[in-house]
Parts: sequence; structure tokens; C-alpha cells
Amino acid sequence: KGPQVMKGYWNNPEANKEVFTEDGFFRTGDIGFLDKDGYLTITDRKKELFKTSGGKYVAPQPIEYAFNTDPYVEQVAVVGDNRKYICALIVPEFQALCLWAKQQGITFKDNQELVSNEKVIAFMQERVNLVNQNLARYEQIKKFCLLGEPFSEQGGELTPTQKKKRRVIEKKYKPLIDKMYPPEDAF
Repeated sequence: KGPQVMKGYWNNPEANKEVFTEDGFFRTGDIGFLDKDGYLTITDRKKELFKTSGGKYVAPQPIEYAFNTDPYVEQVAVVGDNRKYICALIVPEFQALCLWAKQQGITFKDNQELVSNEKVIAFMQERVNLVNQNLARYEQIKKFCLLGEPFSEQGGELTPTQKKKRRVIEKKYKPLIDKMYPPEDAF
């Protein structure tokens, strides 16, 4: 709400009802909070939120951003809509992970073989555990799958501005996601 925000759609009260609150604030679709000093922090987009089968609303971006400082993680996509718990698709930072693997005496012919290695999976579990320490229990990643190639615009998983296309990712990786949710864990 303010002088820089449009007053509404010309002769379109239905559209105005959709995008403005009753007291005149524009619905941006952002989720955020005001801190103790009155500064607004945007944490996610409303359309990005999902609800677990336990009824908890989860904002995936803060969970994904928690991996930003990890030198072994390049990309993360959190999933869990209508599921019992949270899972993640993780793309390692392959240059760092390959170096670590060689130091551990792990041999591999390609990225897919590397991410399938039990020692690598255990190492990445340690990375996930570090992030989980700072998350609410219902936000913690219970299972994950390592991907052998990064999300990309060419692969259809990213927009030109490098934002994740969650529906595309969930559809493309559905078999891997479904493996993380065995039938007995479904509901």
C-alpha cells in the first residue's frame, strides 16, 4: 500500500477484489515477516508453500537456502506436498565432491556413479544433518536423493532467471521422489 502502487484495474472490480485486501493492500504473493526493527524480510512466495499430510505448512526456499554455504551442495529442491515428511533432491557441487571422493580413494567413471556410492551418500547425509539441526522438526529433510546432473534451463527445471520450476522438477523426477516415499509412508 502506498503512492507507488497502482490504484486498481480500470473498470474491473472483480480483478481488484483478487489482488487487493479489503483495507487496500496489494497482494504480492510474497511471504515474510517484520523484524523487531520494523524491517520486512521476504522468506518465500505464497505459491511455493506446500502442506504436509500432517497439516504443517512448509516454505521450501528457506530450507533450500540453508545449503547455500555448503561447499559440497550446488542445488536443492525440497518436496513434501501432501506427504508425511520432507525429502530433497540434491545436486552436489561436483568439483568439490570429486576432489573429496578422490581423497577418500573412491573411484568412479561419471557423476552418476559418484552419487550412487555409499560413502558419498553417507557424506552427504552428514551435510543434510547439519542443516536439519537448525530446522523445525516438521521441516527437516528425512530422505534425499543425489542427482548426477544439475537443474538447468535446457533441462526445463529452471526459468531464464534461474528460479526452480517446482512442478516440472516434481514431474521429471517423480520416480525418484516416489522411491523416497514408500507406500507404507504415504499417509
